[in-house]
Amino acid sequence: MSDEFEERAKRIDQKMSELQNVLAERRKQHGDFSEHAIYTQSIKAVMSDAERRRMEQDKPFLTAVQREAIEMIAHKIGRILAGDPNHVDHWLDLAGYATLVADDLRSREAAT
Repeated sequence: MSDEFEERAKRIDQKMSELQNVLAERRKQHGDFSEHAIYTQSIKAVMSDAERRRMEQDKPFLTAVQREAIEMIAHKIGRILAGDPNHVDHWLDLAGYATLVADDLRSREAAT
């Protein structure tokens, strides 16, 4: 039994080491998670306030697709501000989420 226990312990140690490597690599690209969280939540607070104001002014509601894309864009902006602004995937992700909204709007227009 102790051999089985030792083998499991080694696998757990290996997985923990792999996880630490992944987190270190992510820190290089995305920055410190606490800093990222502050930036992203600040952006989302502004978005929440804007949505409340839109409701008060009887402006159209954001669709679920629009809201999710904007939240993901805020998340990506937080990564840019906290991490490496030259990481090209950050910028491609921003463009990708905006493109998903544009595609959704086009398909809604075509359906009407």
